Amino acid sequence: MRETKRWNINTDDGAIKEAAALLKQGKTVAFPTETVYGLGADATSQQAVSGIFQAKGRPEDNPLIAHVATKDQLRELVTDLPPLAETLIDAFTPGPLTMILPSNGICATNVTAGLSTIGVRIPDHPVAHKLLKTCGIPIAAPSANISGKPSPTTANHVWADLHGKIDGLVDGGPTGVGVESTVVDCTQDLPVILRPGGITKEQIEQVTGAVMVDPALAGSPDKPKAPGMKYTHYAPEVPMWLVEGSPEKIQAVINRAQKEHKQVGVMASNQTAEKLQADQMISLGGNMQEIAANLYDVLREFKNGDTDLILCETFPTENIGQAVMNRLEKAASEYMKE
Repeated sequence: MRETKRWNINTDDGAIKEAAALLKQGKTVAFPTETVYGLGADATSQQAVSGIFQAKGRPEDNPLIAHVATKDQLRELVTDLPPLAETLIDAFTPGPLTMILPSNGICATNVTAGLSTIGVRIPDHPVAHKLLKTCGIPIAAPSANISGKPSPTTANHVWADLHGKIDGLVDGGPTGVGVESTVVDCTQDLPVILRPGGITKEQIEQVTGAVMVDPALAGSPDKPKAPGMKYTHYAPEVPMWLVEGSPEKIQAVINRAQKEHKQVGVMASNQTAEKLQADQMISLGGNMQEIAANLYDVLREFKNGDTDLILCETFPTENIGQAVMNRLEKAASEYMKE
């Protein structure tokens, strides 16, 4: 078990410099972005990046995203920047958008999972930006959690999962968006959404016109082009069922499970939660932005031993709701549709 240094960004002036120094030495450091906490390592070093996979228990055929501070740094990682990518950069970066672009090979092959393309983004978080600028190198960074479990939106989530497995953790407080970046393939004529996230399909359509959604979102490609496309993700400690329909239908499912002597937890919008009775009830929020921001934190609230089954209502798939439902469907063991 290694020592994991933890810095509080509000009280430790030297945190960014120390964290950047560790990254330049090939170490693993977790840090906040505007989406979730990321686990970073030098994207140009095969050995450094291997530390990410080891700490997370993540399969090495699952590509990572390279994070940079500026558009100039982004250009250094790709063979060319198509006009489509330029448009998206101008409209949405820095921000929760990852672009799939042709790699020029500067980043290690375990970042790209051996593909000819690479996912790159410029995060919109003051701590992430300062850290990346201080490092001056691209940082590969998936979410800073045990692979397959809910992504971390606070430093305490990271600490619970990875303390003793990584070299550093920069505590910058809770993140904002709450779900990961949108991944868009920019290597074709039209933008193709590979993973819905913090930038919505509707927002992209406003600047690019037509947008495609990759059919693989409904399946499991053998060689994923982007993180989150192949493996089970975001799963809580106990089974979770998605229940589509009215509060009355959800309550009927709760009642049946309780008759089978199960402790039932429910996660729902404020409006739905008010109409339900269960052993444990956690409200996700009153609107879709709040629901997205609270989703992973609430998934982590349900603990094995306290709860036998989690039920969650379904949500509309417009705007950020598409990303919320994408994560819930990947986390759920059953989907009870109408």
